Amino acid sequence: MKKEQMVGTRLPLELVRELELIENVEQSDRSTTVRRLLSKAIRQWKLEHYVRLYGDGKLTLARAARDAGVSLWEMMDYARARKVPVQYDLEDLKRDLETIQRSVGE
Repeated sequence: MKKEQMVGTRLPLELVRELELIENVEQSDRSTTVRRLLSKAIRQWKLEHYVRLYGDGKLTLARAARDAGVSLWEMMDYARARKVPVQYDLEDLKRDLETIQRSVGE
């Protein structure tokens, strides 16, 4: 199985000029520059997407972090920075306290 695959796309001239600027500053070739930028964009998209699902109550914070490929702490920071309301209610707290009590009692 191939570890890489060729992907081609047409870009507006302005984006090509921006790529050239980044290539010159970073002293890197086109492929490296595009891979680096695309990787960052995908990571950002995942954070935005999964924090939105968490905010909608469709995922737990831990699941959102796992699916986005980041740590729980990083997802917490990201959600806080985006002012996403915490999806944690009184029932969740009671359940967590019961779990803690059971584990301490054992």
